[in-house]
Amino acid sequence: MRTPQVRLVRDGSVLPEGDFTRGATLAGRSLTGLVDGRKAVEAFREGATVVFQGLHRSFPPLVDLCAELELELGHPCQANAYLTPPGSQGFAVHSDVHDVFVLQTAGSKQWELHPGPRNPADAVEEPLLEPGHVMYVPTGTPHAARAQDTVSLHVTIGINQLTWRGLVQRALASLADAVPDEHLPAGHLDDPQALAHQLGRHLSDVADRLREVDPTAAVDAELRRFLASRPPRLEGALVDGLALDTIDETTRLRRRPGHACVVVERGERLEVLLGDRSLDVPAHLADALEVVRRHEVLTPADLPLDPRSRLVLARRLVREGLLRIDRE
Repeated sequence: MRTPQVRLVRDGSVLPEGDFTRGATLAGRSLTGLVDGRKAVEAFREGATVVFQGLHRSFPPLVDLCAELELELGHPCQANAYLTPPGSQGFAVHSDVHDVFVLQTAGSKQWELHPGPRNPADAVEEPLLEPGHVMYVPTGTPHAARAQDTVSLHVTIGINQLTWRGLVQRALASLADAVPDEHLPAGHLDDPQALAHQLGRHLSDVADRLREVDPTAAVDAELRRFLASRPPRLEGALVDGLALDTIDETTRLRRRPGHACVVVERGERLEVLLGDRSLDVPAHLADALEVVRRHEVLTPADLPLDPRSRLVLARRLVREGLLRIDRE
C-alpha cells in the first residue's frame, strides 16, 4: 500500500509520510510512499490512528455498499476506516464538508458532537459507539472521538452531496461559453463606464439565451454525467469473458450490485447507461432490459425474446459487466 491510501494521525496531528513510509524500485522505476509495516506498527503502538482511505475502490464489501448507496441516493460516496489504539484519539475536534455515516465495527469509541452552525444553542452530545452501532453526522458538525479500553475500528461512509448551485452552474456553463473570449479593450481602466456598457450587452445576450435553457435537457445531461462517471464494476469479468460461449438458456446470471442500468428512449433506439459506458440498442429490447433491471438473478430463458436474440443480449451484458455468471 502507498500513501495517500494510508495516513497516520496522533493527538490531532497528521504524521509526516516520512515517519512511516519507504522507497523501493519496481521494474527499474523508483517508487515512493510505500507503507513501511514496521514503522506503521510502531507508530500505532505509540498511539497513532491508522486511517485507510478510499476503501470504496478496493475493499469488496465497501465497494458494493458505496456503489448501491450512490444509485439509491444519487450522490457520490466514499469509505474510510479508522483503526485506533486503546485510549487514543486521532483527529482533534473538526468538521467535515460532507455528510457522514459512522459504522462502529470493533471495540468502542466515545464521541463528542458539538453544536453545528445551524443549531448553535444545542448541548454537546457524547454518544458511546459499540460494535453494530451506526451514527449519522450532518455536514459541518464539529466532532472528535476517543477509543476506550480496547482497539477501536470504525468505518465512515461519506456522502459527497451534489448541490443545487452545482446543478445550476453546470446548466449555465454553455451560456458563458457562448460569450466571445476576446481581450478587454485597451485603456478600459480610464473608461469604466464604457466597459460596463459592453458588459451589459453581453449579460443581456446571456439573459436572452437563459430563457431558452431546457430544464429537462439539463437534468438529462446531469443524470448522464453522474451515471457515466461511476467506476467500472468488473470483478470476475476476465473469467466470465472466457466463458461467454458456455452461456446457454439455463445459465444463471446475476446483476452486479450497485451497477447502474438506466434505459433512455431515443426514438427507435435505446441508450443503456451502464456507469462508465453506454450501449446503443434497438428499441424492441426494452421489455427484455426491464426484466434484467427488475431481477437480481435470471437466466437467458427469462428474457422475452427469441432464443438466439436472448443469448446474444445475455452474453453482451455479461461482456459489458452488468451481469456476471452466477457461480454461488
